[in-house]
Amino acid sequence: MPNIALPPSPPVAVVDIGSNSVRLVVYDNNERAPLPVFNEKVLCGLGRDLDQTGALPDEGVERALRTLVRFVNLAQSMDVSRIDILATAAVREASNGPEFVNLAEGLCGQKISVLSGEEEARYAAYGLLSGTPGANGILGDLGGGSVELVDVAAGKTGAYVTLPLGPVRFEERDLQSPAKAVKRVDEILAGVNFLDSGNDRPFYAVGGAWRSIARLHMEQTGYPLHIIHNYQMPYDQALEFSHFVSNLSAQTLSKAPGISKRRLDTLPFAGMLMHRLLLRTRPSEVIMSAYGLREGSLYSHLRPDVQAKDPLLESCRLFVLRRHKAAVDGDQLFDWISPAFETSDPAESRLRHAACMLSDVARLEHPDYRADHSLMRVLRFPFVGVQHKDRAFMSMAVASRHARLNEKSDTAKAITYLLSDDEKRRARAIGLGMRLAFSVSGGIATLLERFRLSLEDENLVLEFDAEAGDSIYGDVVERRLGTFAKSLNRVPMIRRL
Repeated sequence: MPNIALPPSPPVAVVDIGSNSVRLVVYDNNERAPLPVFNEKVLCGLGRDLDQTGALPDEGVERALRTLVRFVNLAQSMDVSRIDILATAAVREASNGPEFVNLAEGLCGQKISVLSGEEEARYAAYGLLSGTPGANGILGDLGGGSVELVDVAAGKTGAYVTLPLGPVRFEERDLQSPAKAVKRVDEILAGVNFLDSGNDRPFYAVGGAWRSIARLHMEQTGYPLHIIHNYQMPYDQALEFSHFVSNLSAQTLSKAPGISKRRLDTLPFAGMLMHRLLLRTRPSEVIMSAYGLREGSLYSHLRPDVQAKDPLLESCRLFVLRRHKAAVDGDQLFDWISPAFETSDPAESRLRHAACMLSDVARLEHPDYRADHSLMRVLRFPFVGVQHKDRAFMSMAVASRHARLNEKSDTAKAITYLLSDDEKRRARAIGLGMRLAFSVSGGIATLLERFRLSLEDENLVLEFDAEAGDSIYGDVVERRLGTFAKSLNRVPMIRRL
């Protein structure tokens, strides 16, 4: 009998309430190899000054509550079967943490799980085992307010500890001059006896700041494949490079490609902490894991027989191009963004329509490669009825939906050669319009219908109905509206109907 793959389970969502940010990730299913289809975070700073005040800051609480309401509404609009909302160190330790949870649960209509230190460490380990089944070493998961260290071997978790060593635990002057914090870090690590077992075993690094260090290392060494998961650095290189990063200024780091501006102040601290951990554990190598607490939460819901499946084979078996039944299509996307464009040129309108049709061509690609993949695929598609310049225009528009194009890359040489600066500006504006559409809707057609774009005098106006309200609109949308408006030489304006 042929091996017929069953239809995948419905999408699921995980909301991670961290000490620095609140993040929503929606996965296409809750099986052995779920694929993230929506990923967004908002910096809320819930753990800022926690050690000094003992409480979550009012401004952070207000921002987090707005974000949670928006995230839950977005996830529900995607017909998720479950929303796991997980709160970690800051909420767990704050004196007003229970008050925050009660208020958030009332606003969102969802249960929030405040993870204990043990649960947070276990979920981090589950995430590692989900993405790296043969993991055998020490896991370090660096968040905003804590670092979880877990001994992992033979598919099981061993000794663990949660330590108050996240960057929000340190004062700003310590972050800018990490050497001042070395003594405190070493004193805390000295009490973790099981770290000695990490000698000559891998150290698995999880967390955004450590991923940024890996990106810097890739750039410095000319590594050709920019995928973080399972990127390896030999011990000597990792030790030297982490120490090097710990001594870099924010100004120097700002010149490095691919590093978020929000990471600049904390990267030296992350480098220092990695360096001190490596000196203590003396591992065989450092291995990056893109899987952490959120994936571990999903993994924990699986039956043991499903957990035991090979994730590579399962992802290959389930890897098909599938869209949500209520997804925004190219025609709707074209109709939605077109009021923002003054041009009546039918040729450019046609290319804009075609770009909208192709907007999701890289949906299943690794996030770091979506812009390049869009550019390459649209540029090389076997189209008829278009000139080479038209191909370049459409490919830049679709690529710009995902990221700002690196025009110096080999893939982008055709863009630089074929398009004028003004044509590149107009193509990028189309991509930014598409990005705004997906931000306000999560790619769901019925949500996009609640928003409308228009031009008024020098303004680009985004209107949304009272039913949608502030439950959908948020900081990320405002920022992307501003970027889109700037690309059109317009002033952004919000109007609630």
